[in-house]
Amino acid sequence: MTSQANIPDLSHMWMPFTANRAFKEKPRMLASAKGMYYTATDGHQVLDGTAGLWCVNAGHGREEIIEAISRQTAEMDYAPSFQLGHAASFRAASAVAKLMPQGVDRVFFTNSGSESVDTALKIALAYHRARGEGQRTRLIGRERGYHGVGFGGISVGGISPNRKTFSGALLPHVDHLPHTHDLSKNAYSRGQPAWGEHLADELERIVALHDASTIAAVIVEPLAGSTGVLIPPKGYLERLRAITEKHGILLIFDEVITGFGRLGAATASEFFGVTPDIITMAKGISNAAVPAGAVAVKRDIHDAILGAAATGIEFFHGYTYSGHPLATAAMLATLAIYERDQLFKRAKDLSGTFENAAHSLKGAKHVIDVRNLGLVAGIELESRDGAVGARAAEAFGKCFDAGVMVRYTGDIIAISPPLIIEEAQIQHIFSTIGDVLDTIA
Repeated sequence: MTSQANIPDLSHMWMPFTANRAFKEKPRMLASAKGMYYTATDGHQVLDGTAGLWCVNAGHGREEIIEAISRQTAEMDYAPSFQLGHAASFRAASAVAKLMPQGVDRVFFTNSGSESVDTALKIALAYHRARGEGQRTRLIGRERGYHGVGFGGISVGGISPNRKTFSGALLPHVDHLPHTHDLSKNAYSRGQPAWGEHLADELERIVALHDASTIAAVIVEPLAGSTGVLIPPKGYLERLRAITEKHGILLIFDEVITGFGRLGAATASEFFGVTPDIITMAKGISNAAVPAGAVAVKRDIHDAILGAAATGIEFFHGYTYSGHPLATAAMLATLAIYERDQLFKRAKDLSGTFENAAHSLKGAKHVIDVRNLGLVAGIELESRDGAVGARAAEAFGKCFDAGVMVRYTGDIIAISPPLIIEEAQIQHIFSTIGDVLDTIA
């Protein structure tokens, strides 16, 4: 628990995705970060088992990123990207494109995953309009999907608490695929579960209901993270790709979490061997040192939108901070670290050790499932009667106090450490979780 002497006035800040009243009664405060560790304001170190919020893939306090941001601040702290440009933004776009699947090489910069998703949805609508199919306005998401907190993102998203307060103002013409998680069929799967490929065929049912000519795009997370680590069944993404191509529907992969090494490849698209039409990114793109995001688009989609405009602005969309000089400096430095230190390969090489450590919790107190892929794991706990999420929330707090940071959603603990993690640290994360669960009723 944080020492009261180190706590500022907490009353003014309205914290995001936080039980504000509970936090401010018993705050846990961070003071600094370096490598694999945070240091709390009371001085105790906390091993980062979540890469911050799935984003600090290269570890904390990287000097190369700090120096790049500092140099850029001194040289040019801001440059508008409307009708003007600066060299670093174009270099960063080229660096991102280099990591994308072949042909998905036109890059639009944003500042977050939420903005990337809303941008991707707009691009999909603009593309069909440019091709003379403006009636294609329907968007298909998936149950339990998380696509940020913009109105587009929560409309195609499928996490009920994120939607219900705003349900009267969500986008019309949206439908949802079923999620792929079934504990009776795929509990304790190592990697991709064998059951569930057929669930992609639900898209054919949706197409039959609405007609393909009305559907613009399908958006899914290749691996659903924020909802509690849902791993795609074998063959599922391939089948989804085949169905969308058959009906002329764009496929969007939300890779805000999976991009930049999380699965042991540059993208989940590369890992699974499935190329979508549009990829959304954020988080690891800049190692979270500066807020940044991007949308990578197939060249023919980009060219169709630009070609449909006779003169002037082709796509009426953008942000004040798109391609911000500090963000592009952070991106370039981050991507250079990934390449130099072979961090994507490192994640791949560690995935077996990570998997075994995660599944060592099978049989642990309260655990009803463990699932994993790459350097991501979900540990699902049996919920208390009438108090879903309470057990995982207690585990989160006790893990922090014991020196390990985890995430939780509902009664699922999620682990997604920086890619620089050592084998001994992997073991420590999961053994600490097991020890903590033993203390929880």
